Amino acid sequence: MESRTVDDIFQDAIGRLDRAAEYADLDGEALERLRYPKAMLQVSIPVRMDDGSLKIFQGYRVRHDDTRGPTKGGIRFHPNVHPGEVKALAFWMTCKCAVAGIPFGGGKGGVIVDPKQLSRMELERLSRGFIEQVADFIGPETDVPAPDVYTNPMIMGWMMDEYSKIRRRRTPDVITGKPIPLGGSLGRDDATGRGAYYCIKELERRRAWKPADIRVAIQGFGNAGQHVARLLHNDAYRIVAISDSRGGIFREQGLDIPRAIELKNQRASVSDVYPARSVCDCPICGCTECHCNPQDSAIGDVISNAELLELDVDVLIPAALENQITTDNVERIPASIVVEVANGPTSSDADESFARKGTLVVPDILANSGGVTVSYFEWTQNRSGYYWTENEVHERLRTIMVREFNTIYDLMTEKQIDMRTAAYTHALNRLSDAIEAQGTSRFFSNHIAHTPKETPTT
Repeated sequence: MESRTVDDIFQDAIGRLDRAAEYADLDGEALERLRYPKAMLQVSIPVRMDDGSLKIFQGYRVRHDDTRGPTKGGIRFHPNVHPGEVKALAFWMTCKCAVAGIPFGGGKGGVIVDPKQLSRMELERLSRGFIEQVADFIGPETDVPAPDVYTNPMIMGWMMDEYSKIRRRRTPDVITGKPIPLGGSLGRDDATGRGAYYCIKELERRRAWKPADIRVAIQGFGNAGQHVARLLHNDAYRIVAISDSRGGIFREQGLDIPRAIELKNQRASVSDVYPARSVCDCPICGCTECHCNPQDSAIGDVISNAELLELDVDVLIPAALENQITTDNVERIPASIVVEVANGPTSSDADESFARKGTLVVPDILANSGGVTVSYFEWTQNRSGYYWTENEVHERLRTIMVREFNTIYDLMTEKQIDMRTAAYTHALNRLSDAIEAQGTSRFFSNHIAHTPKETPTT
């Protein structure tokens, strides 16, 4: 991949505003406000390890913009967490919430840690310790965290419980993505992948596809990647390749996705927090240790993540981490459609190459907005105390995803711009309306001229 610092990721993300501003109806002051996060907190989290030693972990929480409502965004546990990355992710969340039309702004958080190296008890202490440090920075009406990379419903449950202890009252609406018994929403587990699936189904409708003719590759086989794969497989799409952090597998005839999910999610023991296996643990090799049949249709030839991106497929779904498609590899990516389930997987320079090649990119702030949309549903249910059925959640999500996809697609066609620029334009219009409603220079500079003079009394 091309060499870029994580601070460049934030500047690259902000730079997309300038391109969209040309097509948006907004005040320049509104654009300026969106260039800077509203607040950022860095914390140190002391954790007593199982061997009795003390270890200090660094964590961050960013609130980018709360003009349209409380900030909203995940917390990731990853060794490469960096403040520049967290700022970029919070900015993307601001735009994502505006695209979906939900009353949230963007937030994000993270802890520098390899969670797979922690025991279950150490992971719980870290999760609770992070909330202890940021408790005054978050809240149901201020900033509402959610799961992200290497965090999950169980971790969200710990975090909600810790915040509730600090506040001396039960506060399920402070965290979303929780387990169902702790106030989670039905339909939240597959929301990100399902939102992307609804986008692909709209492309299918507009382009009159036959699903069985469409070859799909998915980079990233965590929660979002698994669910979009499952839903597409159920509709007879041919998913020929999947990958995770350790590598991938390819099978020209298509993979048995339910079986691949089963194999991927096997754990070494029932107490494991994370799956112990990779999708590439069982290639066509006749291995005996894993007791897999080499003819199993969930097994294929081992490939790298980089090779997966360059496969000759119709739809490429990056569902891993940011900055995966850059000027170093974009010219070798033949897929005609890229659906970004990950946050920021494509650099702006690579976007320009895709535009020249005529590649349609369904951008992250639209394609993966299903997660934050159903998080909004969960927050709403927590605050009302009334919970919806899974079918209600799915239908409400489908309504939003279909509406916003078609609005952005039509704007792209009308303005003759790429779909990412159209999505940012759509977001900017909504953000600008909210910012201008509070007053900008356009209002205040004309205040004196337009203030009516008092009528003299007689």
